[in-house]
Amino acid sequence: MIQIREEVRVRYAETDQMGFAYHGDYAPWFESARTSLLRAHGLPYRDLETQGFYLPVLELHVNYKKPARYDDVIVIVAVLREKPTLRVKIEYEVLRGEELLATGHTLHAFIDKTGRPVRPPATFAKRMTELFSEA
Repeated sequence: MIQIREEVRVRYAETDQMGFAYHGDYAPWFESARTSLLRAHGLPYRDLETQGFYLPVLELHVNYKKPARYDDVIVIVAVLREKPTLRVKIEYEVLRGEELLATGHTLHAFIDKTGRPVRPPATFAKRMTELFSEA
């Protein structure tokens, strides 16, 4: 398992009339944590794209438990629990201190520049093997 914790302060523009973080803003928070997770483990998105590989979102799920509010400092925890093969599933928790605000996951698959599904690049597969062997 590999994970990262990314801190975010809820901006005013991310809230609705009730002062709650808008539900659609969780997807960008997940994306930020996901890209940080890969970057922190030597697999920046930019490098994958330079090699001609893309990781589109196939599925996005969010379970909202309690609202985040303007100016809250929240932490998005992104976790890759299992070594990915053809698909990459990343799980998320959104926390305010110890309080769980939301959970979710995204599911991804590699495609090439033409949009055709492909196996992960060798560099990605090798790094995942290293990371999951260390655990």
